[in-house]
Amino acid sequence: MTKLVLSTVLLVAMIPSFLMADNWAHWRGPTGNGMAANAHPPVEWSSIKNVKWKVAVPGRGTGSPVIWEQRVFVVTAVPTGNKAVGNDTAQQKPPVESSKRPQSQGDRKGRGRPGGRSSGGGATEMAFKILCFDRSSGKLLWEQTATIATPHQRTHTTNGFASASPCTDGQHVYVHFGSRGLYCYTMDGKLVWNRKFGEMDTRSSFGEGSSPTLAGGKILVPWDHEGASFLYALDKLNGETLWKTERDEPTCWATPLVVDHNGAKQVVMNGQTCARAYDLETGKERWRCGGQTERPVASAVAADGLVIIGSGYKGCFMGAFRLDGQGDIENTKHVVWTLDKDTPDIGSPLLSDGRVYFYKGKSGDLSCVDAATGKPHYMTADIPGLKSTYASPMAAGGHVYLTGRSGTTVVIKDSDKLTIVASNSVGETVDATPAPVDNELFIRGENHLFCISE
Repeated sequence: MTKLVLSTVLLVAMIPSFLMADNWAHWRGPTGNGMAANAHPPVEWSSIKNVKWKVAVPGRGTGSPVIWEQRVFVVTAVPTGNKAVGNDTAQQKPPVESSKRPQSQGDRKGRGRPGGRSSGGGATEMAFKILCFDRSSGKLLWEQTATIATPHQRTHTTNGFASASPCTDGQHVYVHFGSRGLYCYTMDGKLVWNRKFGEMDTRSSFGEGSSPTLAGGKILVPWDHEGASFLYALDKLNGETLWKTERDEPTCWATPLVVDHNGAKQVVMNGQTCARAYDLETGKERWRCGGQTERPVASAVAADGLVIIGSGYKGCFMGAFRLDGQGDIENTKHVVWTLDKDTPDIGSPLLSDGRVYFYKGKSGDLSCVDAATGKPHYMTADIPGLKSTYASPMAAGGHVYLTGRSGTTVVIKDSDKLTIVASNSVGETVDATPAPVDNELFIRGENHLFCISE
């Protein structure tokens, strides 16, 4: 081996691994499908085994961690201990969008209480925070309080007030606290701008949770609730509105997915009335398809000219749609396949290597189908250790990671055949989707942030 070649090999070996692989800058990863192409995290761990570090996180939040190079970002809402009389008391409220909505299919499809529990929250003042940790050590690098406010509405007992995941482009990090506003910080924690959109009125006071999505120079902010619903596209540098599209939809917790088709980008959103796609540049609706179920939560996945969208509360629906449709595509050739049973509710589907993985409702029963045809590889398989799931499945290093609310993550092979590799627990509730980067896995538990690494 020549000195030049040897020097090159040594130089490459000395480059930190985080510079050679993908970041995890969005709650569903680089593609939005829940898959990390270059990560190989451990398949075995416990609350102490293969734990590189573990740090306590104050308050409560179910937004997933996002990672950019040596920074790990999480959000949380921390009770201040004060009892406030007014709502959102820290800042003067801007004008609120009209809450008057026309009677529509979305209004007629049953927006009554879906059976569940709401918890108090409107009488407790909260500090809404973003925390930045050093990836190597878990040391807190900085934290910022975006606002101190008293939530105007209660939330479900399994939800909190910091449920949207942050996102970053490596220059800024964006944090969405819904009714408390959207905040843009530098990577060192300096506030650049913030926007408020009014107050959400969520179905049955179940709380908020849709995450924003970055796309080029835009940040997309979903705003579906029981009032006037919109999809916003803002200039990510200053927060100004580039376009704002009305949506005939009640509350939806899905996150926008941006897909490229024939050189043009589409923004795909789930919805109770219809699944829809919008032109990224203009916000104009391109196509729509009915058939969804009530109070959709799961976000879309896409590959090879197809987008796959599902929902699973008070009914079951999953469909694969061609991206070249126009207008209403229901019952047309642009609907490639559909499923009418055992579809996902809270957790979003995972698309990896031509396979779509999803849970039946909120259970741990797992299905895997071919993305191109919808043909099952297996359906509603019982996964020991998983009974209730909020986190979405994700894939890395030839494996799929399935995380239940108990804190157990079951690792299976990413293949047509169900093969369980390992079962692990961090010993506390986990509702946030884990984030894989390089040879590490970041898990946001109810009380701690874990860095899992061999």
